[in-house]
Amino acid sequence: MAVNLSTPEFLHPVPGVRLGVAEAAIKKPGRKDLLVIALDPGAQVAGVFTRNAFCAAPVQVCRERLGAGIGIRALLVNSGNANAATGQGGIDDARATSAAVAKAIGCDENAVLPFSTGVIGQRLPVDRMRAAAPAAVAAATPDGWLDAMRAIMTTDTVPKGATRRVAISGGHAITVTGIAKGVGMICPDMATMLAFVATDARLTADATRSALVSAAGASFNCVTVDGDTSTNDACMLVATGHGGGAAIDASHPDYAVVLGAITEVCTELAHAVVRDGEGATKFITIEVGGATSEAEARQIAYSVAHSPLVKTAMFASDANWGRIAMAIGKSGVEGLDQGSVSIALDAVQLIERGQPHPSYREELGSAVVAKDEFTIRIGLGRGNAKARVWTCDFSYDYVKINAEYRT
Repeated sequence: MAVNLSTPEFLHPVPGVRLGVAEAAIKKPGRKDLLVIALDPGAQVAGVFTRNAFCAAPVQVCRERLGAGIGIRALLVNSGNANAATGQGGIDDARATSAAVAKAIGCDENAVLPFSTGVIGQRLPVDRMRAAAPAAVAAATPDGWLDAMRAIMTTDTVPKGATRRVAISGGHAITVTGIAKGVGMICPDMATMLAFVATDARLTADATRSALVSAAGASFNCVTVDGDTSTNDACMLVATGHGGGAAIDASHPDYAVVLGAITEVCTELAHAVVRDGEGATKFITIEVGGATSEAEARQIAYSVAHSPLVKTAMFASDANWGRIAMAIGKSGVEGLDQGSVSIALDAVQLIERGQPHPSYREELGSAVVAKDEFTIRIGLGRGNAKARVWTCDFSYDYVKINAEYRT
């Protein structure tokens, strides 16, 4: 039921990155559910992770290993089991499974980062994953992106990938390719979402980190499906340096070009996550302007985006703008003057300075929310700051999918 989302047919290989999948029967047999992303030596790797205090074992291990400064040689990803809320045993499992990949590659086990997604509260099937790891390493090829994006799916209905090629100075062209999974429990600071983006640009370590933080802030941290922040979310950026040219730091003229391509890939993937939101039938952009700060604008936007009453009205194609006004009012923004607030659906003005617009008619609003993509525009009339977030509606299928998640 994904909203205007199709399966990518081609993703550019990234020199220095190889991807392989294998079947480990983690949740059920018959599907490739284990992914290894092998990296050439010298690749720069940065990550951002969930802020959920109950973060999963692989998140804890990744943070520890990235902080140790060891060159990362591989990423291990499994679907079907989140390895979250599993205590010390879960951490031991993450280390054991990544050690199997390290053995197959021939690197230090601390040079392998583990990632998991799926059901919370269950231990990993370590023996099956250990047995499958060498097959995934052996299968790794530069063209493995399409198989990889399928291997990490859980309740996703469409595999998610994006790719760009851009020119930089010296006649060089660099590639940015990424994959992601996630459809529910999606909220700012990421969620039950995994994203892996790679480029062959020669980014320095600091530039890799700053590019990821910037791109994630403009993309994955601007989406929400249901307001729940998961235990496992992670977004990784790999820069292999195989694209040629001089080393690129944040002050280099090519940095803006590379950052632009990375941000475009991340934004396309973030949109795909929302378009494939569990049971989604509408892709909704929420734009808030006239705020005193970007943080205030985001606070308003997320109050609207998280409101079950707004989201169910949108599913019903009901232009019930009173619910939008309610969500703005409950946002907690201090000193908000309803007499300065305006609300529109696309170009249809609903509220102007706190009062119904004189030209508004119900059929005009209904025509907008009947579409599968539209924008809720909110003006606060108290400043010049703005923010934009993307969300979806709540349908009957959202309840069904989550009610039956473990069956």
